This record gives sequence, C-alpha cells and structure tokens, in this order.
Amino acid sequence: MSGVVEAVGLGVSLFEVGDEVFGMLPYPNGAGAYAEYVTGPVRAFAPKPAELSHAEAAALPMAGLVAWQALVDTADLRPGQRVLVLGAAGGIGHLAMQVAKARGAYVIGTASGDKCGLVRGLGADEVIDYRTADVVKEAHGIDVVLDVVGGKVRLRALDSLRPGGILVSSLPVDFDEVTARAAELGVRAKNLVIEHDRSGMTGLAALAEAGRLRPHVAATFPLTEAAKAHALAESGGATGKPVLTVHPQTESRS
Repeated sequence: MSGVVEAVGLGVSLFEVGDEVFGMLPYPNGAGAYAEYVTGPVRAFAPKPAELSHAEAAALPMAGLVAWQALVDTADLRPGQRVLVLGAAGGIGHLAMQVAKARGAYVIGTASGDKCGLVRGLGADEVIDYRTADVVKEAHGIDVVLDVVGGKVRLRALDSLRPGGILVSSLPVDFDEVTARAAELGVRAKNLVIEHDRSGMTGLAALAEAGRLRPHVAATFPLTEAAKAHALAESGGATGKPVLTVHPQTESRS
C-alpha cells in the first residue's frame, strides 16, 4: 500500500502524522490493504519516494520485495553475474530486471510478443521471446535464475545454470521435483515466501530515488472493482502491476 499517516501508536518514533509512506503489511497472516485505512507494525512501512506517485509506490512493495529478497538476500547477486528472469514483463519480473541491473548484473529476460519491447526498455541485455525460441538454448552460463512462472519452464531453466548457480522461485508448487533435479545438476534451488521487510523497502526506495527503479502500473481500478484487477493479473496478459485506488485524487492502495 501507499498513503499518508493518519495516526501513530505509543512508542512510534519513525513516522509522524502527515508523512507519506509505502509498505507491505505482514504476509500471509496480516490484514490486507484493500481498505481506506490500514494499520500495521511501523517497520512494515518506509518513507514513500518523492519520485513516485502513490499508485506507483503502491505497485512496488510486494512485487519489489520478492525481487529484492530473491536476488539480493537469497542469491547475493554480484556485479557481472548473469541473471535470467522468467516472466520479465510481469509485476515481479519487471522490477527484478531493474534491481538486477542496478546490482551490475548482465540480465536476460523472457517475455512474449510486444512485451519484449518493455523488457528491452527496462535495460535487459538480452530478451528471449519464449514463444518462438528455446529459453535454455538461448540462455547459458547463468548464475541466478529468478522464477515467477513455475511449470516445466522452471524445471528446464535449471539446465541453463552454471555449476554452483542458483534458481530462486516464488512458487512453491511441485518444488520437490525442482530440488531433486538441482541436486543432480550440481546447482541450488530455493523457494521463497515473501516477508514484510523494512530493510528491503529502504533498498527499493533508494533505487527509486536514484531513478534506477520505477514500477510500471498496468492499470488502475477503484476498490469496488478489485475482482477486475485480479482477473487482469491472473490472465497473464498484464505488463507490470494492477493497482487499486481508494480515492482517485490520492491513488493510494495496491
């Protein structure tokens, strides 16, 4: 979510009423952000980057934290390493591309059709149209694979990793098969469940403030049309992140 602080509790020292903040409430057991007002622990929030609108800031925390926790915290991505982002035009993928580039990586993204243009615009060193090319044949010597699509593509992507490389996936389904195949190949596979994370939020905000990270808002919907936003996200046809707005003038919730 992204919005303005209306009240603070006892002992809160990081924010004051009137501050613009963005963040992700504790997941998966916290209260959601589909509301005019939300409450949460202070360290679930960070100052909103002035360079981002509330709609853009609301599109950043959940998807951005998946990218940050996968690439920075789990894979310990280093300058010069080769990264393959599966689903690079989606809500998580388009942010992961930018985080990886900011870390100095050589980035390869997969997308389809006209979405390839968006991925190139985000600074990808190579773009693979997965509908017309074999991803594994095109990508090789990869240090880090970020998977947000699952399925057989994830399993095959293990073959693109160099010895000792790592695949990080945000999708837990059928992951035992991935782990077993990774062991056979001498690579690593990790399944990530996102956590609210002030450190990660601060890192994402710093990149946004430096002009190195900007969420792409696929579309905005009023809160009453949340089902339409979910339908767009689940269709696989969205580029970037759909955003829900509570008040049109503030564009305040994702």
